[in-house]
Amino acid sequence: MFKLLLALIIIVPALEIWVLILSGKAFGVLTTILLIILTGVLGAWLAKQQGMEALRTAQERMSYGEMPGDVIIDGLCILVGGILLLTPGFITDAFGFFLLIPTTRKFVKPIIINTLRKMMNRGQFIIINKR
Repeated sequence: MFKLLLALIIIVPALEIWVLILSGKAFGVLTTILLIILTGVLGAWLAKQQGMEALRTAQERMSYGEMPGDVIIDGLCILVGGILLLTPGFITDAFGFFLLIPTTRKFVKPIIINTLRKMMNRGQFIIINKR
């Protein structure tokens, strides 16, 4: 896991710089900067909207005595997507929008749930239930 994280820390910024240079050459520096700012502002707005919706849904489910498990996964995706959209670059923006849009987020949620289940089965992730 550490090797994967280290590779991402090195590879993603290098790819982002490459894409920004290509974008600057294709569209111009000012247009590229404006696009980066636009995706950041749009991403922050979308993250706020989706985050508030997830919070309302979680509160509603808890008021009915239900566990908001999938809403928590939604919230996690929204948080990560919002952070990715605030970082400059088009690759991270694409992943951020993918995590923020509910239609595309439904493809990621099963992967996260299966990963958490596998981690719990291996004893790498423990849930403490205090009732």
